[in-house]
Amino acid sequence: MRIARLALPAFLSLPMLGLAPAQAAALVPHRAVYDLALEQAFDRSGITGISGRMVYEFNGSACDGYTVTFRFVTQIETADSARMTDQQTTTYEDGDGESFSFVTRSFIDEALQKELKGTARLSAGGNPAATVVSIEKPETQELQLEATQFPTQHLLELIRKAEEGDSFYETTLFDGSEDANKVMTTTVIIGKEAPVPANDPEAEAIAPLSDDAFWPVDIAYFDMESDEGEELPTYRISFKLHENGVTRDLVMDYGDFSMTGRLVDLSLFDAPENCAE
Repeated sequence: MRIARLALPAFLSLPMLGLAPAQAAALVPHRAVYDLALEQAFDRSGITGISGRMVYEFNGSACDGYTVTFRFVTQIETADSARMTDQQTTTYEDGDGESFSFVTRSFIDEALQKELKGTARLSAGGNPAATVVSIEKPETQELQLEATQFPTQHLLELIRKAEEGDSFYETTLFDGSEDANKVMTTTVIIGKEAPVPANDPEAEAIAPLSDDAFWPVDIAYFDMESDEGEELPTYRISFKLHENGVTRDLVMDYGDFSMTGRLVDLSLFDAPENCAE
């Protein structure tokens, strides 16, 4: 399952080419905690219940680069059994968006099932330009994929588009998820900016942002390598996005089932000092 798409937050793909450092510094370092719950499940999924918690921590700046630590723990129930999944991811992206490193460990019932470790870099010297991925674990491998962008740049692009009033655009993303062997096409729909209502279900958690407006966003992710014509997205996420990069009120749709992520705790950290000129 493509569980940790949010960077990612969102997040993980929340995540601009040619962006000035002063603009990039608008992303606030923070730690966000979400309670997860099953929204709906089709019979073919076999899932009868999901509960869990997601913790997302974002740090860094355009000068120092951006670090994300992400943990996604779920208790998945079926008619016959229950299992606990635990995905732990750490990524680093340089401030220019030219290199990206990632480590993901996936556990089922506390037993390590998979460890994925690697780096990716944009190579402008070739014709055409490419994304070169070097995987260390589970086995050494080097791949050359289409030129793209990494998660923080994807997020910055989204915020810029929202501020400019764009409501729909298409772009691409590499985030190191699954087997780190694909560039995804993303289609992004941005709704109108709105204030936080007084009766917002997440009002307590977002108290520091209660005076800030947000954009409703929907992102669909498609496999660029698919040969099918009218393909369905492999994953879809909708959320509320604040100008500083905080995301909340998540709905994560995996096709056979979907789950919600409700923000229950938010800690804002001091922003790093501005880049030296």
